[in-house]
Amino acid sequence: MSDRVNGASPGGARAAVLAVDVGNSKTDVALVALDGRVLGAVRGPTASHQQVGGDAAFERLASFAEAAAHQGGLDAGARPLAELVAYAGAGVDLPSDERLIARHLTPIGLASRAIIANDCHAGLRAGTRRTWGVCVITGSGMNCLGVDRAGREARFLSLGEISGDWGGGGAIGMAVLEAAVRADEGRGPTTLLAATVPAHFGLARPTSVSIGMYRGRIALSRHRELAPLAFEAAVAGDAVARAIVDRQADEVVAWAGAAIRRLRLQRAAFDVVLAGGVFGASDPAFYARIKAGIGAVAPAATVVRTTAPPVVGAALLGLDALHGGQAPEQVESRVRAELTQERIAPLA
Repeated sequence: MSDRVNGASPGGARAAVLAVDVGNSKTDVALVALDGRVLGAVRGPTASHQQVGGDAAFERLASFAEAAAHQGGLDAGARPLAELVAYAGAGVDLPSDERLIARHLTPIGLASRAIIANDCHAGLRAGTRRTWGVCVITGSGMNCLGVDRAGREARFLSLGEISGDWGGGGAIGMAVLEAAVRADEGRGPTTLLAATVPAHFGLARPTSVSIGMYRGRIALSRHRELAPLAFEAAVAGDAVARAIVDRQADEVVAWAGAAIRRLRLQRAAFDVVLAGGVFGASDPAFYARIKAGIGAVAPAATVVRTTAPPVVGAALLGLDALHGGQAPEQVESRVRAELTQERIAPLA
């Protein structure tokens, strides 16, 4: 009999949690032992049901889980691979989304039971050692989650413009393009963006970018690439870019402030976790504006920019459940030390 059956590794480690973080562009999967040891961790393209369809998404997820098992010396064909799958993903916004994911997870048998959560849950847990607080994710779009000490949640629809949202790389990028074109045509104030936007695409004028997108020579989705230009120009003193960046900061404060007030956390000491690609920007004024805005709502709150991959949060959510509430400090520390960006192996 092989000593790799039923998810056991030759070294005696066993996969307790299959941690899954599904984004709109990539998916991270990690197998973690009950003591926090990372057995395998891989990154592949998105396995979002919204992006590639339900059946294809979960076939892809199963292959990623098997790759993580193989990396960790586990039997990739064994089912279940772990005791619990902690699935956190973009697009898990409504109870119907959770039910859909559960229906697809059950047949592939990756784990005996499942936790299914929005990516804000993973972002929050990745960014703080508490099991409660507030998380604002600002990636391609925006979302926010608040959790109080008793586990009560403040959530948002986060369905884009149809639910009143503005912000994230998509909205910032479009605002950058709009400002550049308006300046080029004389309909708006002068801005550095009129030069940096076309330069990003190797073109001479902002209007050439618009025409390229209109004609299909430039994918419309590439407007998201322009978001960093807003921060670069703002730092350089451009007033138009600064207004865009300020608007984004104010949106972060609006989401976090709403969660704080709904949960009556104004007097509590807790972490407000900032997660997502937009927070990779280097702009002290941007973060100062966010901290001041949140401080006006909850003076004892601490604003934290997370550097841990969101899959760390998914792993900790699973370990919290298996340890009866919150993973022991040494277990959490081990996960954080081992499950780094460098540890996650990209799949071909």
